[in-house]
Amino acid sequence: MLITSPANPRIKAVVGLRRRRTREAQRRTVVEGHEELSLALEAGVVPELVLVCPELMAGGVLDDVLARAEGLAVETVEASRAAFEKAAYREGPDGVLAVVPTTQRRPQDLALPSDALVLVCEGVEKPGNLGAVLRTADAAGVDAVVAADPVTDWGNPNTVRASKGTVFSVPVAADGTTATLDWLDGHGIPLVAATPDTDALHTSVDYRGPVAIAVGTEKTGLTERVLERAARRVRIPMAGRVNSLNVATSAAIIVYEAVRQRGGGR
Repeated sequence: MLITSPANPRIKAVVGLRRRRTREAQRRTVVEGHEELSLALEAGVVPELVLVCPELMAGGVLDDVLARAEGLAVETVEASRAAFEKAAYREGPDGVLAVVPTTQRRPQDLALPSDALVLVCEGVEKPGNLGAVLRTADAAGVDAVVAADPVTDWGNPNTVRASKGTVFSVPVAADGTTATLDWLDGHGIPLVAATPDTDALHTSVDYRGPVAIAVGTEKTGLTERVLERAARRVRIPMAGRVNSLNVATSAAIIVYEAVRQRGGGR
């Protein structure tokens, strides 16, 4: 099948998944890019549709995508450059995207080891930051990432892109802040909250055993609900004029301190 018109209903359906309401109603999202799709497939994701544009694809990539899709019995549709660029959400697309099921889990749906390392992101609004956090979580072997009071969703195409597809390899969940805190308490997982308003450095805490690390937005940080229920509050030393780091950077610094104490990554 070849789609040549940007107004084709299937192209319009892909474009519609840019809206969060549509993604949540259909429980679908878009993975764009060969690298991102490859990681999603390796994580066990089975696409509902693969859209390709040979004109935009590098040598060998088309054969790889078609072979994988055939192996999974996934429908593959070819699109003209004009039609594909209409469906694509980023500039300079590489000619492959897929419609895949979204991950919609609550924390209680997660299966955790007894010494779980969990990352909680409260109110993080930028999809790019959530995606960057997931890349750290994947690299460090974090057992789960929970979005508390999320402003964006895990299926946001920009989150998927910024995560390089690791949104499918790292167990993720979302819920309200209070529900997330209650879930941590119910599983006996102490919470370490990142905040500049403490004297304790992030290296002064024992992260061995089950632990959750919470980070908030750059503008307002963690809410009082989180800070009040945290077992420990820690800060990252700052020698300059600003008092906060990008949330993904902060998460990476603290997570890797935990990894160091726990004897290295996976």
